[in-house]
Amino acid sequence: MTVWLVSTAAAVTVLAGVRSTWSPCGLSMLATVTPLAERARGNRYGVTVTWFVLGSVLGGLTLGGVTAALAVGVRTLALPQGALVGAGAMVCLTGAVSDVGLCGVHLPVHHRQVNERWLDRFRPWVYGAGFGWQIGCGLATYITTASVYLVVVLGALSVRPWAAVALGGGFGLVRGLAVLLGRSIVDLDGLRAFHRRFTELGPPVTRVTVAGQLAAAVVLGRLVAPWAEWTALVVAGALACIDWRRRTRGTEPRTYSGSNAPSRPATPLGAAVPSAVRSASDRSGASVPDPASSPGTPPATAPAGAPDRQAASAR
Repeated sequence: MTVWLVSTAAAVTVLAGVRSTWSPCGLSMLATVTPLAERARGNRYGVTVTWFVLGSVLGGLTLGGVTAALAVGVRTLALPQGALVGAGAMVCLTGAVSDVGLCGVHLPVHHRQVNERWLDRFRPWVYGAGFGWQIGCGLATYITTASVYLVVVLGALSVRPWAAVALGGGFGLVRGLAVLLGRSIVDLDGLRAFHRRFTELGPPVTRVTVAGQLAAAVVLGRLVAPWAEWTALVVAGALACIDWRRRTRGTEPRTYSGSNAPSRPATPLGAAVPSAVRSASDRSGASVPDPASSPGTPPATAPAGAPDRQAASAR
């Protein structure tokens, strides 16, 4: 049973890492750590990304270390394997219900964004590794899916410290490698097109994550007892009906819902990246369109000295 529990936890970990990319922090990283933005800052994209991935893996290992300590604690309880697997099935069901928002049920989360001022204050290896560590931890920034909690709980239920550390490191690796999705963003048109497609993929990724949690609950429930498997199947059917009603009514599941809704918007496309791009354009005297604006909107050319007056008024 332990092998099945660890295997299921590994699958959920990958889903959690992928789904977490559609978070305010994930959006920020795909807008600020790109070839376009790094070139505007005078940095090398490959170097920043390398530090980001290393920091994210370290953050995941930090999460894995905490989970390993919990696994040791659970092992001291000497619970039967059936109880551990049954608890795993239950938390997977709870995670799916929370992500869908069935009956208004949502696990508590916190809303915290990375500090975008680091981009201007520190060297690339500092903000790359620092951002990566915070995102790789999973619990240090925005939490947009209950599957992040499942990584910790399932790792603890495995009662295998090495498995818990591996799950945390795997989560951090997936979060870190996600920044490479923006490797083709070399101009503002590409930035707009990428984030348009990225936003459209949010609801389908959410549905796949929920389906994965339900499948994990069914697999683990089957190992415990037939009634546990059937319970998971009934819940899966109910959630499928809710999703079908939402789509037929034209209300797709949102990337952020319920308690997962950000209390403040993510670093927008018109904030972190254009600030770096405009800083370069101001020095050259060129005008740069805002990627958040429509493609047909002509850029406004700022008069000479306007950036200095705006900065003074901001202070």
